Parts: sequence; C-alpha cells; structure tokens
Amino acid sequence: MSDQILQEWPSQQICVLRMNRPECYNALSQELVGAMRDIVKGLRDSSAKVLVLSATGPGFCAGADLKERKTLSNAEKYAHNRAINALANEIAALPIPTIAAINGVALGGGCELSLACDIRFASSSASIGLTEARIGAMPGAGGSQRLPRLIGASRALEMMYSGEPISAEKAAEWGLVNAVAEPDDFDELVMAFSYRLASRSRSTTSLLKKTVRQGIEVGLADALELERLAITEVLVSKDYAEGLAAFAERREPKFS
Repeated sequence: MSDQILQEWPSQQICVLRMNRPECYNALSQELVGAMRDIVKGLRDSSAKVLVLSATGPGFCAGADLKERKTLSNAEKYAHNRAINALANEIAALPIPTIAAINGVALGGGCELSLACDIRFASSSASIGLTEARIGAMPGAGGSQRLPRLIGASRALEMMYSGEPISAEKAAEWGLVNAVAEPDDFDELVMAFSYRLASRSRSTTSLLKKTVRQGIEVGLADALELERLAITEVLVSKDYAEGLAAFAERREPKFS
C-alpha cells in the first residue's frame, strides 16, 4: 500500500482512511487517488460498518495536485480528473455510513470528496470551498451537482462563482457540515459518532442509505414506495428480531 494513505482500524467495524501528504495539504496525486480507490473497493467485502475519511497534518485536502497536473499531457489530465471523480462516486456508493472528518482546508477535489460522504464534521479551523474558479476551471468530480443538492443552487453558485472558501461556522449554518468542534475536541466528536454508528445493524443501515439516496432522485410517491419495500425487508430480518429481543430483555442488541 502507498505511504500516501494510512488505513487504521480503531475497531473491527470502523475503518479510518487518513490521507498522508501533509507537506502539500494532502493534494490528490495520481498515486494517492489510485491507492484510495483500491482500499475503498475492498471495504465492500470487509467487516467495516463505518468509513471515516480523514487526513494528517493541518489540512484535510487541497484538491488535485496542481504541481503534478502541470506536467501531465491533456489526456493524462483528463484521466486524473476522471479518477478523482470515480473515487468520489465509489465513496458515495459504499453500502455503509461514510464520514468526512474535515480537520483543515478542504478545497476543490478535497471538498468534492467530503461531499461524497454521508456526513461531514469540521474542525473550527477548517475552511471549505470549490475554488476551481481561481484557476479558470470548474468542479469536475461531482461538486457542481452534489453541492447544490446539499445547500441549494444559489449558495452553491455563490461558492463556485467566487472560488472563495467559507468558514466552518458558515458551512454549519448553510448545512454543508453537520457539526463543528474545536480542534482539541474534534477527534472525540468524530470517533464518538463513529462508534455509535458501528453499534447499529449494517444490513439495515445499508438499506436505509440506499432508500434515502434513491428516494431523493424520484418523486414523493415513488420514494414512499421505496420506503415501503425497504421496511417490508427489515421486518423479517434477523437483526430486527434481535433488536426486538434485546428491547424486551433490556440489553444491547448483538446484530449479525
């Protein structure tokens, strides 16, 4: 495995992927993106119930490695962009909860990777933005589509047109991040929530994620039918039976 990415397992159910290029704010090199894609693909058949996307150093991710990209041919630039886009899509498609732990700057492709996650927590020192306009570019790894769906088109366009990042506080106000913590308390916030999610049923959580994601893309009547089909599956599951038994016996459930 590349030393540009660290894979940590605080428990058998929690995988922490830590981007490890602190000297360049974890800019997305071709090597880093390839290594991350290999790990993310492997998580589908692992014991993981939660993925935490994190980083070493003072920044979460500064986006594509522009110094590297400057040396690439046009075909290689496009391939690099498509690889970042594929990584974001693969994170979004994981059948487990995904958390972006934004400990510092999350710009361009770094912001787009966080948008692919289900939940985003930010350190109070973080700044977040789709900054491609600064160099005459536009988001190319899902940001132009995921950000408007999250915070509305007007605010998303403000961020993308200006290319200026926003503070963690404003990101929370706009619904871009779920919660903000001071740097000393940040890891505790992320891991406490991760352990809580890891205690839930993986099969039910996966079905819930699928139902919500698909439901957003269709009309309400069709979305409600997706929910009806999902709950029908849940009601006959082993984990639901275990949950009922645990409730009756006043103990914590032990999901399969």
